[in-house]
Amino acid sequence: MSTLEETISLRELFETIKKRFLLIISITMAAAVISAIVSYFILTPIYQSSTQLLVNQEKTDQPYYTNSDIQANLQLINTYRVIIKSPAILDLVREEMDLEITTQQLTSKIQVNSEQNSTVVNLTVEDPDAVRASEIANKTAEVFQREVIELLNVDNVSILSQAVPANGPVKPRPALNIAIAVVVGLMAGVGLAFLLEFLDNSIKNEQDIEKKLGLPVLGIITTISEEDFDQLGMRESRKLHDQRGESLGA
Repeated sequence: MSTLEETISLRELFETIKKRFLLIISITMAAAVISAIVSYFILTPIYQSSTQLLVNQEKTDQPYYTNSDIQANLQLINTYRVIIKSPAILDLVREEMDLEITTQQLTSKIQVNSEQNSTVVNLTVEDPDAVRASEIANKTAEVFQREVIELLNVDNVSILSQAVPANGPVKPRPALNIAIAVVVGLMAGVGLAFLLEFLDNSIKNEQDIEKKLGLPVLGIITTISEEDFDQLGMRESRKLHDQRGESLGA
């Protein structure tokens, strides 16, 4: 019994999807088109540029680094990450580059991170202008390398690589956005199809009477089209004509 009910339920699900298939496809396509328009024509492209800093032990005559020296440098990195994004550094960057943005806005453009157990610090800048993103990254690294000597009285920061303008934006990603929109649109279309089916209380056939009203079907009135009606009338006319002929023959 349960298997039969499950089969009927699956059949109803497929029937609902088939019935509202055009609606589902329309919503999915609309979502994909809207996502493409927003991604290509509305959202501002964001470019990313990065430079790398190397944190070393303070310069001495010692020709090699011990394990304790490396551990000390690793502990300094968290401090350096905070200092790089502090007003003490970024205010100077704004002034030297003559940027018409606030320090908070500049801070939001900069990301500072490091690999685990590594003394290399990655300084990444995101900006709508690819050239300006690389210039901000290089200037921030330069100012930090210069100012950390006075702030912490150490000279252990070297610039490993200069930032260069990116060839393409990192955001938005139109292909990814469109793929997400297709999935969301498909889910929304299927959900709307089942919602409309659930809210539809109209009676279309005898199965709806049993399902929606819970009443048994005692009989069915067949719908006769105009063509069938005409054919039925012609048959009745012929029958009457034949009957008259038989009466006259008798």
